[in-house]
Amino acid sequence: MRHFLVVVDMQTDFVDGSLGTKEAEAIVPAVADKIRTFEGEIFVTYDTHFDDYLDTAEGKKLPVPHCIYGTPGWELTKKVREALETAPHFKVQKYTFGSTALPYLMTEVADGEDFSVELVGLCTDICVVSNALLLKAHFPDAPISVNAACCAGVTPELHEAALRTMQSCQIDIV
Repeated sequence: MRHFLVVVDMQTDFVDGSLGTKEAEAIVPAVADKIRTFEGEIFVTYDTHFDDYLDTAEGKKLPVPHCIYGTPGWELTKKVREALETAPHFKVQKYTFGSTALPYLMTEVADGEDFSVELVGLCTDICVVSNALLLKAHFPDAPISVNAACCAGVTPELHEAALRTMQSCQIDIV
């Protein structure tokens, strides 16, 4: 069985930039360690917006420009970037909370073999839960887990609520 790790949106703007939190900063070392020790394929998502962000549906509900392509805030945080330097990985730009391309890329990489998926990253209650549920819908029989110690939500309360939601949908919380 193959093993896939999905590193969700560990970008500067979500860690210590325009939408950063102390909880997000706190998980960076654990995420970097997970990347360095993971045995399998790694997929890294990048929340990606453009200069017209405030004119988009998301920008109207969350009027905080973030992860604008080509800006320092769009880049992965330094420790995560350094951990990935020696880890082959697939970059996945996504333009909304969940990546609809990710399941198809995983199918291609798996090449017919069974696989498990572990998710880590930010934010538990937005992009992590969105990607976890998309993957569960595409791969209902695949073991899918979320590493709670390597995730942070917008708030600790929303982090816990998202973990409970994913667990209710038969996603393992480790």
